[in-house]
Amino acid sequence: MFSLTDKAALVSGAAGGIGKAIAERFIAAGARVVITDVADAREAASAMGAGYLPVDVSDEDSVAEGFREAASLLGQLDIVVNNAGIGDVGTTIEKTEGEILERITRINQWGVFHGLKHAPAHISDGGSIINTSSLAALVKMAGSGAYSASKAAVISMTRMAAIELGSREIRVNAVCPGYIDTALGSGDEGRRLSEFFTALGRMGTTEDLVGVYHFLAADESRYLTGQAIAVDGGWSCGPTTRILETVLGSDSVS
Repeated sequence: MFSLTDKAALVSGAAGGIGKAIAERFIAAGARVVITDVADAREAASAMGAGYLPVDVSDEDSVAEGFREAASLLGQLDIVVNNAGIGDVGTTIEKTEGEILERITRINQWGVFHGLKHAPAHISDGGSIINTSSLAALVKMAGSGAYSASKAAVISMTRMAAIELGSREIRVNAVCPGYIDTALGSGDEGRRLSEFFTALGRMGTTEDLVGVYHFLAADESRYLTGQAIAVDGGWSCGPTTRILETVLGSDSVS
C-alpha cells in the first residue's frame, strides 16, 4: 500500500527542511527522485540517493530547464512537488516594503505558477502534482500579510490546475503545513505558538507531515484532486481550550 515503486519524482526546495524530508520519504517508498534548489544540494542529494539540479523557481527559464533535465535524467515524471518557498519578515501590510512583497511573491506564488506551467509537458497522465501552501493561507496572523497572500494564491492555482489537468487524470493538490520543527526552523516562537493555538498542543515534525505528501503521491489518492489539506495539529479548527482558559479563566471550560 502506498508504494511509489517505478515512479519518478521531482521535489523543489529540497536542500533541507520539509522538501528534504519529502524526498527522503519518497525514496524510502521506492521512487526515483531528483531534488532541486537554488542552494547547492549536491551533498544532501548524494546522501539520500537522489539526483540534484540547481533551479531558481522565481526564474521561469530556470524552472523550464529543470523540468527538461529531470525528465531526461529519470526517463519520466510521475510526481511533482512544488515546495520551494520563503518565510515572511513579520511586518504589517502598512510597513511592508515593495521589494519584500515582490520577493515573497516571486518565490512563493510565481514559483508554484512556473512549476504548474511547465510540469504538464513532462508529467505522465495519471500523475500527481503537490503544491506546498501554508496554514497562513487559511488562518491569518498579524504581520504575515505578504506571506499569507502568496500562500493563499497557491491554493487558488492548485484548484485551477486541478480543473485544467483533470482530463489527463493528473491530480493537483495543496498541503498547508502549520509550524513544523525543522533544522531550517520555526524555533522557539513556533513551538510556543503551537502549544497555545493547536488542538494537539505541540509543534509538528516532518514525520507528522510527509505522510500526507506520500499519500497524495501514491495511486491510492487517485480520486482526490483540487484539495488544500491542512496539517496543522488542529490550529485551523478554532480557539483551543488553552486560549479560552487564558482569556476567560481556568473554569471557563469544564
